[in-house]
Amino acid sequence: MKRARMIVLVIAFAAAGGAAYVAKNMTGIPEIRTVEINTAETVRVLVAGRNIRLGDSVRSKDLKWQAWPTQAAASGYIIKSKRPKAVSNFSGAIARAPFLEGEPIKEQKLIKVSEGGVMAAILPAGMRAISTPIREETSAGGFILPNDRVDVIVSRRVQTAGRREEFISETVLRNVRVLAIGQNIEIKDGKKVAKGKTATLELTPGQTETLMLAQSAGDISLSLRSLADALPGGVKGPQSGESGLYGDRGGSIKLLKYGVPSRAFGVN
Repeated sequence: MKRARMIVLVIAFAAAGGAAYVAKNMTGIPEIRTVEINTAETVRVLVAGRNIRLGDSVRSKDLKWQAWPTQAAASGYIIKSKRPKAVSNFSGAIARAPFLEGEPIKEQKLIKVSEGGVMAAILPAGMRAISTPIREETSAGGFILPNDRVDVIVSRRVQTAGRREEFISETVLRNVRVLAIGQNIEIKDGKKVAKGKTATLELTPGQTETLMLAQSAGDISLSLRSLADALPGGVKGPQSGESGLYGDRGGSIKLLKYGVPSRAFGVN
C-alpha cells in the first residue's frame, strides 16, 4: 500500500508541475526583445518661418533652417551645409510667389530688390504689364480683383453717313489677366472688393498696342469673366487674350438727344 501511495503522489506532483509550467507560459511576462531602429539621415533645409505673401519683402526672421529627410530634399532646396549664409543673403528679397509656413524656400521664387521691382518680379517672361484708367461703374462695381480674368471693351463715338452721332461698344481684348488694381497686387486680409483708378493687365506686346489704340479711341470698360475661363479647357469661343479691334459689336439702344432719337451701342 505504501508503494502504491508513493506512485500516486509522484504522478500527482508531476501533473501539478506540468500544469504550473503551462500556466506560466500562458500568463507569464513576454520576453523583451531589443529592436534596432534605423534613423533616417537628415539635412538642414531653408524654409519659411511664417506665411509669406506675394510681393512681401522677406526679412531674416521670416526664414529658418529645418531638419529635412535627405532623400526628400529636392535639387531646388537650399541646404545649410552648401549655403550657410543663405538667410542673410535673401534678407530684403521680394517674394515672386506666396510661401506657406514651413514650405522650403526656392531661389527662383525670390528676387532681390536690385534685380527689379515687384511687378517685374511677378510678370511672366515675354509678357508686358500695362495700366489703363478705370472707374468703379466700368469695372464690375469694384469686384474685379488681382488674378481675375477680364474682357476689355471700348466705347466710342462715330458719325454715320447721315452725319448722325452714334456710340458703339466693341470687345478689343478677351480673357486677359488682371495683375493689380491700383497698387494692390493681391487680396489681403480677406478683402473682397478692390478699389483703384487703374487696372494693370498682363498682355503680349501686340496686345499692349491694341489697348493703347483703344484708349485713344474711347472709354475703356472691363468685363469680369468666370473663374472657369482660367482653367484648362474652360475658355469657349475666342482664345485667351485674343484681340478683335474692332470686331465685336454690342447690342444697340436708342438715345434721346434734344428730343431726337439716335442709336447707341451698336450700328445698324
